[in-house]
Amino acid sequence: MNIFTLDFFYDLLFIMFLVGLVVFIALYFIDAGYGKMRTEKWGPAMNNKVGWFLMEAPVFLVMWYLYMKSLSMYDGLTARAPYLLFFLFFEFHYFQRSFVFPFLLKGNGKMPFIIMFCSVVWNLINGYIQGYFLFHIAPSDPFYSHLYSASWLTSPQFIIGTIIFFTGWVINMHSDHVIRHLRKPGDTNHYLPKKGLYKYVTSANYLGEITEWLGFAILTWSLAGLLFFWFSCCNLVPRSNAIYKKYAEEFPDEFDAKRLKRIIPFIY
Repeated sequence: MNIFTLDFFYDLLFIMFLVGLVVFIALYFIDAGYGKMRTEKWGPAMNNKVGWFLMEAPVFLVMWYLYMKSLSMYDGLTARAPYLLFFLFFEFHYFQRSFVFPFLLKGNGKMPFIIMFCSVVWNLINGYIQGYFLFHIAPSDPFYSHLYSASWLTSPQFIIGTIIFFTGWVINMHSDHVIRHLRKPGDTNHYLPKKGLYKYVTSANYLGEITEWLGFAILTWSLAGLLFFWFSCCNLVPRSNAIYKKYAEEFPDEFDAKRLKRIIPFIY
């Protein structure tokens, strides 16, 4: 089977849109067993830091490989500029997620092997879809090769998408920082996060992440980018619902007083 064909790419793209819908529905009935939702029923587990590294690094490496393999397709730096920025934005997120974030985690948390394995599979597929489309299909496609000319960098889609992408990144980074510093050294109590966008939602970090990939979908103006945003929503929106319920059980009085939402301020 040749995975580097248009037929395979578009078949896989369609399948993953459907898989996202299945994931979305399933996660309203099953709590994905990592982080606050981890239980023994998810089976053998590994060190959280190692798990995060192993599941995030593959997509960084796949995107790197597909971009480097495509360099001969561009005629000069000007023609390469939009593709280079797509690459750098994507890798900017995943460098932090693969090689920085895991080692900032505190405590001795565990991640089930099955969660790590499923995440690796998704990240490999997503890396292929994003990288193969952006760096191999688009440069040779008449519509996208014209769209992604140097003038794309001054288009409303690229400018607005870039602003949304980095706004999401800042929200994500700050929200992760808030979560990491809820406890002082030696403290084992649980706390309701209250800073930043946690004043409005219980999953501000997830809000940041889906905002990032909304921005990426807009700045690339592609079905591949849309899939990433779609799948992020299908995974993180129902998970935010599980976390919302968990906090409501742990902090009933404080929780009700704040009128918090799950992931979208004032809405859901």
